[in-house]
Amino acid sequence: MTLDRTIARLGAQGDGVAETADGQLFVPFALPGERVRVEPATDGKHAALLEVLTPSPERVEPICPHFGVCGGCALQHLKPEAYLAWKRNLVAGALKSRGLDANVEEVRAEPLASRRRATFGLRADGNGFAFGFHRARSHDLIDIETCPILSPRIAERLSGLKAMLTPLLSGRGELRVGITETESGLDIVVEGARPKETELARLAHEAGKLGIARITIGEMSVTLVTPAVRFGRALVPIPPGVFLQASQTAESVLTALVREGAQKAKRIADLFAGLGPFSLVLAEGAAVDVYEANETALAALAEAARHTPKLKPIRTHPRDLFRDPLGRQELATYDAVVFDPPRAGAAAQAEQLARSKVKRLVAVSCNPGTLARDLRILVDGGYRLTRVVPVDQFLFSGHIEVVAHLSR
Repeated sequence: MTLDRTIARLGAQGDGVAETADGQLFVPFALPGERVRVEPATDGKHAALLEVLTPSPERVEPICPHFGVCGGCALQHLKPEAYLAWKRNLVAGALKSRGLDANVEEVRAEPLASRRRATFGLRADGNGFAFGFHRARSHDLIDIETCPILSPRIAERLSGLKAMLTPLLSGRGELRVGITETESGLDIVVEGARPKETELARLAHEAGKLGIARITIGEMSVTLVTPAVRFGRALVPIPPGVFLQASQTAESVLTALVREGAQKAKRIADLFAGLGPFSLVLAEGAAVDVYEANETALAALAEAARHTPKLKPIRTHPRDLFRDPLGRQELATYDAVVFDPPRAGAAAQAEQLARSKVKRLVAVSCNPGTLARDLRILVDGGYRLTRVVPVDQFLFSGHIEVVAHLSR
C-alpha cells in the first residue's frame, strides 16, 4: 500500500514528519512542505520514501552516493543554512521545554572530512562481503567505498581495511570494527572475531602498509606504534576502546569554549573527564582535579601529565559520579567546575552543584534533552545561564554537541 502525504516538519532525528489521522508518520529523507509518496512500515509509525512529488526549495543534491541508503547520515539533502538552523532549534527547543529562556548562539559548523572516529560493520552477504554502515532502522549492512564526513586517513583506507579484516569472519556473524585516527596512525578495535595466533603475523604485516598503529581483537593486540592524541601540549596514549571526541576540529572548538567559561579560575574540577581533553589544557593555567570512573583513561591522562612540562598540578580521582557525586563541601574548594557527562546527563551531580557556591560552571553535553534537565536544576539553585553554544560535531545527523556557561 502506498500513500501520498505532506511533510509538516523535521523530527528530532532528521526524519520528515507527516501528521495523519492515526498519528505521526516518520519519513526518512523527506523535508518540510514536500508532498511525498510513501510506503508505511508494519509499525504504522515509519514509512519508506518512494517518490518526492513536490520538492522543497530547500532540497539540494546530497554529496555522497550512498546517501538515502546508508543510515549514517540523515540530512545531506537540506540546504546548509536550513540544516544549521534546524540544529540550533534542537537546542533552543530542549531548553524551552524546561522553561529556560536563553539566547542560543549560532551553530559552530563542522567541516567535511573531519570525523576521526567511526564504527563499521563487516559481514558476508549475497554479493560477497559488506564493510560499512547499517541501513536506517535495519540490520542490513551497506558496503561503502567512500564517505565525505570521514577524515581522509580513514576514508582512503576503507577498501584496504575491508580486505585485511575479511579473513577474520567466521559463519554468519557480523564484526564490529571501531576505527580511530590518532597522531601515530589508525587504532583498530575488532569485536566478534576469534583469530588464531598465527593470524596476528599477517595482520601486523598488512597493518604497516595501511598506516595502522594498533589492532586489538579481544585480548589479542598487535601494536606497531602506541596510538596517541594531543590535548594542548600533552600527548596522551590511547587505551583500546576508550572514548574520544568524534572530531578533532570540534574538540578544539569545545576546548576553547570550556577555557572561556572557566577563565580566571585558579582551581578547577573536571568531572566525567575521560582522557582529559579539557583537563590537560586547563592545567596550562590552573590547578585541576580530575574525576573519572574509567581508571584506564585516568591512568593515561596521569601519564601524559607527568610527561608534559609547565603544567599546573593535576590530581586524578577515580570516581563514579553517577553513584557518588561530589558533595557541597567537596565542591567548596573550586573556583570553577567543568562537567561533560555521557548522554544520560548528570542529574545527581547537578543537584549537588546547585547547593554549592562554585562561581563558574561549564556544562558540555551531546544530548540537549538531558542537558536542559540539568541546567534547570542549576538555574533553580541560583545559577544564571549566561551562554549556550551548539557545536555541530556530528555532521548530517540528529545529534548536536552543546557548551553552556553558568555563573553565580
